[in-house]
Amino acid sequence: MNIPQKHSNTGTSIFAVMSGLAQQHNAINLSQGFPDFDIDERLSALLGDAARLGHNQYAPMPGLPLLRQAVAGSFKTRYGLDIDAENEITITPGATYAIYTAFSTILQPGDEVIVLEPAYDSYIPNIEMNGARAVPVALTAPGFEVDWNKIRDSISPRTRAIIVNTPHNPTGTVWKKSDWDTLADLVRDTEIVVLSDEVYEQLIFDGQKHYSVLEHPELRNRSFAIYSFGKVYNNTGWKMGYCIAPPAFTTAFRRLHQFLAFNTNTPMQYALGHHMANLTEPTVGQLMQQKRDHFLGLLQNTPFRVIAPAGGSYFQVAQYGHFSQMPDKEFAIWLTKEYGVATIPVSAFYSNGQDDKIIRFCFAKKESTLDEAISRLSKLKI
Repeated sequence: MNIPQKHSNTGTSIFAVMSGLAQQHNAINLSQGFPDFDIDERLSALLGDAARLGHNQYAPMPGLPLLRQAVAGSFKTRYGLDIDAENEITITPGATYAIYTAFSTILQPGDEVIVLEPAYDSYIPNIEMNGARAVPVALTAPGFEVDWNKIRDSISPRTRAIIVNTPHNPTGTVWKKSDWDTLADLVRDTEIVVLSDEVYEQLIFDGQKHYSVLEHPELRNRSFAIYSFGKVYNNTGWKMGYCIAPPAFTTAFRRLHQFLAFNTNTPMQYALGHHMANLTEPTVGQLMQQKRDHFLGLLQNTPFRVIAPAGGSYFQVAQYGHFSQMPDKEFAIWLTKEYGVATIPVSAFYSNGQDDKIIRFCFAKKESTLDEAISRLSKLKI
């Protein structure tokens, strides 16, 4: 049979490759972005309670009102924003699913989407699976700032959307309010839709503020904003996320969602809804900054050179080109096999494989895990 290839990425993802190598060589896995510590016991107990109390059947297609109201309350508390829980929030089986569904809602064959690279590896396949074309625009390494002239030059009559990620995976950089203002100037007289991937919005460090697209009145009316419960509550395996969009966008999004997943895990929605209702301010940002600071201190005992401390996310990038000219994928594989620490080569986040001799570490781990990883890396021979 002739099975069509729906997107241009033909190989196994680098995350699967590196995690497989980590397992094969008994390496510490600092490649994939997931915590290796337990979730809050209260949240675990609530999940068990939900199943035991009979909340095991289909939830409403947009998500349980309890959870959508809790999300709206959180945005009111943290941002001062009024979000309509009924008409603007949709609970989804993970943020990646929400990104795909948002793209599917707006894209038609022949459309173009601007993608800022390095970029999360699902973006371009999602675009291509909808018959559209990704237009990559490179951030300026090593600081990974936005080159607005390049974005302006990439806009064409076919440009249907731009996808933005802040805090950024893989580099940890954070957009400023001025970035949103500049984007608004660029798209003002167009029909360009903004997809804002804000899954790390509560993992923000050094007293910085996360500026959401939802805080920009002009952009909010043309945006899908995507979030992840997994990143906030350290339960990435639950695959729970949500999309916030204006009512007309939400109606169109749900029109597809009802035929893709229809709804999302009911006991988990009950657990998250009750957990959020009983919490004050989330502490995940403080927890991750402690881990980032601990990891940065440890990295000083290795030959790696930190470009800048991550402003948010699970990740810290570091350069090695001053002591090795090995291509970054080869270097990451060598590091896994020879020193027992798995990382991700940043070239994997570029469609053209751009190699700046930078690798990505995930520091969302127990301190003992990070200590052992650095103990191994400190033996690295230049």
